[in-house]
This record gives sequence, C-alpha cells and structure tokens, in this order.
Amino acid sequence: MSAASNHANMPPRAGTDSPAASPSTASARGFLASGLGVALFSSAVFGLSGSFAKALLETGWTPGAAVTARLTGAALILAVPAVPALRGRWRQLRTNWLTIVLFGLIGVAACQLFYFNAVSLLSVGVALLLEYLAPILIVLWLWGAGRKRPRPLTIAGALLSLGGLVLVLDLTGAVQVDFVGVLWGLAAAVCLAIYFFITAKENDTLPPIVLASGGLLVGAVVMWLAAATGILPMAFSTADTELGPWTTPWWVSLAGLVVLSTVLAYVAGIRAARALGSKVASFVSLTEVLFAVIWAWLLLGELPVAIQLVGGGLIVGGVVLVRLDELRGPGRRTGPQTRVSAPLAHANDVEPVP
Repeated sequence: MSAASNHANMPPRAGTDSPAASPSTASARGFLASGLGVALFSSAVFGLSGSFAKALLETGWTPGAAVTARLTGAALILAVPAVPALRGRWRQLRTNWLTIVLFGLIGVAACQLFYFNAVSLLSVGVALLLEYLAPILIVLWLWGAGRKRPRPLTIAGALLSLGGLVLVLDLTGAVQVDFVGVLWGLAAAVCLAIYFFITAKENDTLPPIVLASGGLLVGAVVMWLAAATGILPMAFSTADTELGPWTTPWWVSLAGLVVLSTVLAYVAGIRAARALGSKVASFVSLTEVLFAVIWAWLLLGELPVAIQLVGGGLIVGGVVLVRLDELRGPGRRTGPQTRVSAPLAHANDVEPVP
C-alpha cells in the first residue's frame, strides 16, 4: 500500500472533521452518484432508438421517413426549453451558425440516416457496434495522417476493436451479414468521428440545449428538402407495430422514438455531462451498446450469435482502452506522443442522435 493511501486511511486528528462526515464531501458524492444514474438512464433510452425505428421500418416506413419524423418532433419539443436558455441572446445563434449547421448536417441528419439504413439491413446491436467504431477511426486517422502517434494503450484498444469487428461480421460463419448494411454502419461511424472533431474545436458560448435543438431543426429541414426534391425516398405507414409481446399503434413507436430516445435522452445526457464532466459522461455512454442489444432482444427478438457477442465485447473493450488513455490526459512527453483522441473529450457535450 502506498504512502498516499496510508495517509488517506489514517484516522482524523483531534479537532478535525472526517472527510466522510463533511457535508460538502457528502454532497459531492451524492451529486456524482446522481450524475452517474442520469448518465445510465440517458444511455438506456438512447439505446431504445434502434428498436423503435426498426419496428416502424418493418411496417413499411423508410429510414428517411423515420429520421425526418424523429428530428421534426424532437426539434419542436426541445425548442421549448432552448428559447429561455438563450435569455434573449440571439446573437449567439449568428455567432455559432456554422457549428449548428455542421452539427445538424453531420451529427444529426447524416449520422442518424446512415444508422437507420444500417438497422434496416442488420440487427440493431451490430449496426450500433459499427457506429461505435468512431473513436477507433479517429485514432487511425490521426495516426495515418502522421500528426500524432498514439500511446501503447490506445494502440492496444484500436487493435482490440478491429479484431472485434472481424468477429462481429462473422465472415466465415452461418450468419450472413449484409455487406451494404455494414457500409451504412461504417458511414455512420465516419459521421460520428467527424462530429467529434467539430465539437472538439468549439467554445462554450452556446448552451448545449440550444445546440441540440438547433441541430435537430437543421437536420429536419434538410431531410424535408431532400424528400421534396425526390433525393430521399419517403414512405410512412399507419400499420400496427410489434414491440416484444405487444402489438401497438404506429404512433406509440414514433412517440417512443421522439420523446424517449431523443428528447429525454438529450436532456439527461446534458445533465449527466454537467454533473460528471464530458470525459466521464462519454465513457459511461458506452453502456448504450449494452442497452441497445438488450432492448433489441426484448422488443424485437434479435440477439447476435455468440461469436458476434464476443466481437462486440472486444469492440467495446477496445473503445474503453482508448477512453481510459484519454482520461489519463496528455503524457509527459511533448510532440508526436501527445494524446491522440482529443476530440473524444467532447464526445458527450451534445451527443449525436444514434
């Protein structure tokens, strides 16, 4: 046991208060516990999006229609708290218009559309695992571009995730993975990686709820314009959806997609990021993959085969190593061995809708 830990376990001196008994310490611990619970709740409801979307897609909805309905409904609802959050400082929208537009185009519209296209061809769990390769893509891009060389822990995480990808695809197994669906999932990962780069360079002048609402609104407008010009196929259905043992009206799945998996997920995610810090909150958000697999199993009867579950564990484990390396902060050396995954520090400030 180190000297520091021995000192921490010594009884308090006479006349001093024990740290455990300090009201401020107890309050901080309660705040952390509350933030952790909110972060897990955010991941759980974000993980529902794939199941709700697939329930709609199986009744005849196109991915574009599901994304457009989701973005439109969520943007309108989040506008209610977003307007007071501006406090009349409309200039912030003009100052940060490029951030809002890029977030809406890449972090919302493109990322979500590609993910829903992947969900239409793959299981929810596999599609989300492919999207969550984004941190590994960031590492590979920075390494390949020659700008920064990753530390050993990051390299190990990248190799572990790439090995997990091979198992998830199960190329030689009995499960036939749709190649086009894989491309859609990887495209979603690329959009997520680009989003991380965008947010890593931004300042804190724009309230997160305003950025979320503005990005959703931009994404919705883009989707409607793409549908109006015929670029994006748009088809809706009022047929009942199947969620586990229940047959529900179509609007139940849509309401779940909008209210639970977008509005509540965003609000909870923002609160968790403020309570835990963006680094820790983005680390906890990895549990979304676990929740997505569980929800897809319970509501859709989807469960990846054993080898895919192992591969998924390797992917998540690899991302965990990368995030752990990021949480350590910059290394002692300067130059090419400084941290690689700086964009991940802002990954959960305003999380892109999965």
